[in-house]
Amino acid sequence: MNPFILFFFILFYCSTLAKAQSPSDTTKGLSGKNYLIYSVKLGHEITMQELVNDFKNTDVIFYGEEHNDSVTHYAEKAMLLALYNAYNNSITLSMEMFDRDVQGVMNEYLNGYIREKDFKHDTRVWSNYRDYRPLVEFAKEKHLDIVCANAPSRYTNMAGRKGQKALESLPVSAKKYFAPLPYDTAAGKYYEKLQEMSGHTKGPVSKSDTAKSINMPPMMGTFNLPMAQSLWDATMAWSISEYLKEHPLKKVMQVNGRFHSDEGYAIVTQLKKYSPKVKTLILASTSDDAFPTIDWGKYKNLGDYILITDPKVPRTFKD
Repeated sequence: MNPFILFFFILFYCSTLAKAQSPSDTTKGLSGKNYLIYSVKLGHEITMQELVNDFKNTDVIFYGEEHNDSVTHYAEKAMLLALYNAYNNSITLSMEMFDRDVQGVMNEYLNGYIREKDFKHDTRVWSNYRDYRPLVEFAKEKHLDIVCANAPSRYTNMAGRKGQKALESLPVSAKKYFAPLPYDTAAGKYYEKLQEMSGHTKGPVSKSDTAKSINMPPMMGTFNLPMAQSLWDATMAWSISEYLKEHPLKKVMQVNGRFHSDEGYAIVTQLKKYSPKVKTLILASTSDDAFPTIDWGKYKNLGDYILITDPKVPRTFKD
């Protein structure tokens, strides 16, 4: 099969994810007892409210999720609610799950102009949108902004196939949908992690770090995964940076796959370039078969907070 045909097939497969379980299967009976939060700075488990209090002097908190973890989606809504209760309309939600070119549609929906049916169609929602709908609907109800932070996949695909230089040939109208050129590309340990995913190095890769979890195929032929991935990372960071420049008193809760923020790489590193003075916190979420008895030492390198979910709770879809 032609490698580019195979690429689009995998991309389509990944974007449609898999057959999702019904919401009742994955949300019934969920509570704070289904997850634990650990503060790396304090060296012990904390409550959601303690985490929210720590956000007082911070501008952005990155919530790094595993996309099919039903408990982490529950915790995301709990965090957004707690942040709103503490900081009211100073809170803004920023999401990997929406691309920059649908920001207008998002704004129309949040302001009540268009139907949800049309919103879902025109924003190209992920097939597990049911997992993110509670966040969007809460923002709509409370009149909170949502930043559609990501770069459209047509441009990340272009970067991966043809390189960053190819993006320069696009019209100005297209360039507003991704980070300014040239953008920084993955380096150091983050580059090595991407190479692992691409199959170019040996060694174990965790399930949450697979290409499927970030909706990208493995390296094939001349496709450059680090180049494509870096455009996603840079664009999400740039979207947050631009928003904060226009709204300096706001606090941003950024929701993304954990690969985009674990260990302070990717979006976090890129944001430091665009807004060096912005203060950030990182939450990394995953599950552990030992729940609720966790060896927190295994996770301390991932972020400022670690949120471990109960693996016995069914996933919203299967990898």
